[in-house]
Formats: sequence, structure tokens, C-alpha cells
Amino acid sequence: MAKVQIRIRDKGPYLVTGDVELVDAEGNRYAVEKSFALCRCGLSQKKPFCDGSHRGRFDDAPRAKEVL
Repeated sequence: MAKVQIRIRDKGPYLVTGDVELVDAEGNRYAVEKSFALCRCGLSQKKPFCDGSHRGRFDDAPRAKEVL
């Protein structure tokens, strides 16, 4: 199985890389590439994807509490 990574960008989106399937609440699949960005600020007009609307308007930089 291919490795999938979800990286949280400071003040930005979730960056998803790898062979993943993105499905909505009704089971419909989104067309995605091997790398894409998901909105986490709620400001994007292209949800669930990031469109850059967060720039200068979203301030969050979470850190993992436990390192694996």
C-alpha cells in the first residue's frame, strides 16, 4: 500500500499527498490528484479544497503533542 501523508501547514491548509480517495457525506467521490490541499479555515469558495482565501485571515499553527 502506498504511503499517504497529511501535512498541516501553519496558517494554511491540510496538504494531502499519496494515493487517496476523497468522498463526500453521500459517498460521492471527488476527482483528486496525487497531491492536493484541503481547506481548514472555512473561508474557501472551493470547499473542501483550499483556494488561498485564508491568507492574512487565518492564524493557526498546531503542533503534535506526541512524537512517533
